[in-house]
Amino acid sequence: MKILIIGGGNMGLTYAKSFLRSHITQQEDMMILEKSPEKAEQLAQLNIGSVFGEPKDCLSQADLIILAVKPQDAPRLFDVLRPEVEEQQVYLSIMAGVKIETIRKGLGAAKIIRAMPNLPAQIGMGMTAYTASDDVTRIELVMVQNLLNTTGKTIYVENEDAIDATTAISGSGPAYVFYFMEAMMQAARSMGFSESEAELLVSQTFRGTVELYNKSNFSCEEWIAKVSSRGGTTEAAMKAYQERLVHEDIVAGAQAALARAVELGKG
Repeated sequence: MKILIIGGGNMGLTYAKSFLRSHITQQEDMMILEKSPEKAEQLAQLNIGSVFGEPKDCLSQADLIILAVKPQDAPRLFDVLRPEVEEQQVYLSIMAGVKIETIRKGLGAAKIIRAMPNLPAQIGMGMTAYTASDDVTRIELVMVQNLLNTTGKTIYVENEDAIDATTAISGSGPAYVFYFMEAMMQAARSMGFSESEAELLVSQTFRGTVELYNKSNFSCEEWIAKVSSRGGTTEAAMKAYQERLVHEDIVAGAQAALARAVELGKG
């Protein structure tokens, strides 16, 4: 199976490295299409596959084409690719908000899989939701799932609208976590800790807490109750968050991300 990744940015490069590292494909079967000559030259030095600058030089060779570009670039990309599209090719899109039907019309392709990964895919700890058009065979779907699993965990969703919701939760989610971490680091610094001390205190707290959650059957609410004691410090912090509606603000932020994902899908 020959794979063509269109776009040599963070996710495109992540996929290329993950596929090769897992030995699910070989370097001679990997291709990258990158329009920037400077970036294409950098990619060529990484020995992760053949690098091309024009679709006509590589698209017809590919069995699976991964669209790893910004959603705003989709209309122009479709115009460039359409003349080279072949009927049996499978297209995997990770463009936020761009619907399967939009891709189908834009490319004239039938076999389309839409996925939403997130940043931790770079270290094999990603979360990806995906769905597919009816024309994609079960074998093709399993093939793509195996590729996506090299970057972390995956979940198949029947309803395409769930991809937009995934974008708002796990796709944008790492930024929410970093935002909360930075606020905690700022609080630590204000209490007299150095930069490195604040980073260690917060990052290890997050790492340990997630592991604790994953290795137990307790809900978040149950864990909060376990950490909190009546009249104690944790209870004071929780009360301050509740008074400032922090919980509601986090939900509102995710809803804003969902609204933007839907807006991007409308072009």
